[in-house]
Amino acid sequence: MQGRAEKGPDVTTIKATCPTCGEVELTTRDVALRVCSHAPLSYYAFDCATCGCEVRKPADGRVVSLLLAGGVPAQVWVLPEEVLEAKDGPRLTYDDLLDFALHLGATDLLAALAGAAPVS
Repeated sequence: MQGRAEKGPDVTTIKATCPTCGEVELTTRDVALRVCSHAPLSYYAFDCATCGCEVRKPADGRVVSLLLAGGVPAQVWVLPEEVLEAKDGPRLTYDDLLDFALHLGATDLLAALAGAAPVS
């Protein structure tokens, strides 16, 4: 990916690669930059004007700097701390999830609480 000025200072052309079409030229309005608090999850995205595919690519520090310098606004998002926490215990299985879903369908705690006698 590289940026260059074209036809005046307000227009920046950004070259990127579509996996279907190859190299494409974009403007800053065509590119969405999402910068994550956990840097390896930052990315930029665009819709290819030729094939219509939504393309999402990783954005390391160099790519983020180039896009910001070219005028692409960044949207910062924060990765929840729980995502990176070490997990103890066994992994959930499909059976665990099915049991949970069945339990939710069979138990209406809100209705049970609504019908309960008022607490004094």
